[in-house]
Amino acid sequence: MAGPGGPDHRPPPVGEDDRDRAVERLHEAYGEGRLSDEELDERLHEVLTATTGAELRSALASLPEERAGAASTIAAVSGRIRRRGAWRVPRTLTVASALGSVHLDLSRAVIDHPVVDIELQLGTGNARITVPRDAVVDIEGLQTGWRQALHKARRRARPGGPRIRISGFTGLGRLTIRHAWR
Repeated sequence: MAGPGGPDHRPPPVGEDDRDRAVERLHEAYGEGRLSDEELDERLHEVLTATTGAELRSALASLPEERAGAASTIAAVSGRIRRRGAWRVPRTLTVASALGSVHLDLSRAVIDHPVVDIELQLGTGNARITVPRDAVVDIEGLQTGWRQALHKARRRARPGGPRIRISGFTGLGRLTIRHAWR
């Protein structure tokens, strides 16, 4: 809609992805001790009611910028993708493989974030993800093609473990998620 002085220059509305990232940044800051309980509540309210990007940025004021290396992609057309041992897990990890298998072992990895998002883009081939013993796994954002994902949630997970959110799609292979023994 145009006003008398020209086109309407309203800022675009806040997207859900931006709002989700802002909520995660607040939770990370709270986990690092940068925010008190009251500050977290106030800022969460600001983020959840923000209608513009400026309001969203205002709620995140005084927080450090997102860390470099917060997102990473591992990709292969064919062959194996394998990560194990003491590797640093980014906040967001995209794994893309057209024809090969994938094995991600997070059991001894360095996980600096309370929430880790793993987006799978898999064609054929199986994938196996080993998570820390106390991790909470969320696979609601995952679409499977040929076979359902296998995951048995731990009965007695200790509080304080990372939350691993797995999304994306698996084509003809199967995703198996297991918790490490120790």
